[in-house]
Amino acid sequence: MEFKCVDECSQCCTEREYYPDKKFGKIGVLILPEEKQKMEKIGNELKIKINILPRIGTSKNKKTEPEVLAYQMMGIEKNGNVCPFLDTSGNSKSPHGGFPCNIYNERPLACRAYPLVESNPIMLDEKCKFCKEHKTAEENLNSEIESLLKIKNEMNTNATTIWRYATNVGEEEDKHYFQNGWILEEMQ
Repeated sequence: MEFKCVDECSQCCTEREYYPDKKFGKIGVLILPEEKQKMEKIGNELKIKINILPRIGTSKNKKTEPEVLAYQMMGIEKNGNVCPFLDTSGNSKSPHGGFPCNIYNERPLACRAYPLVESNPIMLDEKCKFCKEHKTAEENLNSEIESLLKIKNEMNTNATTIWRYATNVGEEEDKHYFQNGWILEEMQ
């Protein structure tokens, strides 16, 4: 079965989740370091305010400030939802009937990889409406796989100390969980 977005769906652009748990707040779209400047430039050109925070960092030891391995582009709502490049004005619809992406041809690799989820083996995101309905997509995932592999290669590190950035963003009722800033990732 060939993957295609479900009519009226922009779910992957409007809903963010807590990861790996609530203390880190909601995560944004993964942005590789070489994509950060490009996203900021496009945001400026379109006069769209974007907020890019660190996501994952590495360091030589626990006392050294982390070097950013990946960033995250946060949603525009207070709770972290809704991609800043999603046109929610309601004046037009995307080809699949949902809200259109203002930068579809320039979107980040993480968006290009969706609905694939990096795991072993690579899986389809269970939250994707297409994946819920069809449980499979055997065709037309070559560009998604290529994008996911590029991300995986860029995120590969030999660093012994990994840090996650806590965004302090999420639902109001969860704010007592949130932390802010770099948190040492406990290696298991």
